[in-house]
Amino acid sequence: MTGVVLDASAVLAYLHGEPGWATVENALITQACAVTAANQAEIVARSLDRGVAADAVMTILAELGYSVIDITAIDGQEAGMLRPATRSHGLSLGDRLCLAVARRVNAAVLTADRPWLDLAEALGLDIQCIRPVSP
Repeated sequence: MTGVVLDASAVLAYLHGEPGWATVENALITQACAVTAANQAEIVARSLDRGVAADAVMTILAELGYSVIDITAIDGQEAGMLRPATRSHGLSLGDRLCLAVARRVNAAVLTADRPWLDLAEALGLDIQCIRPVSP
């Protein structure tokens, strides 16, 4: 797959109309988008935390049209190996799984987390932040 792996932060920004939502919308319309199973779990959990009914969450996510990529044992190993390089940036396991899967499927990454940009070159990934740069 070449396309875009969406971090949970990007999908949540889109769903809640937060800064950068239009960038995610454009990706959903024009590119093959996917999220990892771990990020899907985070999106569902955070939506439920905001009071969205479970059936509504599932309907909304299905309508977005992205695919969900299963996590493999190799992805888990890769995410673990990313810990030293990402620790100082505060990346969670879900974040590292997003990056590991993007590497595996040779895709760009969309995130709302600007610190990820500092990792792009070292990780050999095309990481794009949806948030506008603050003046």
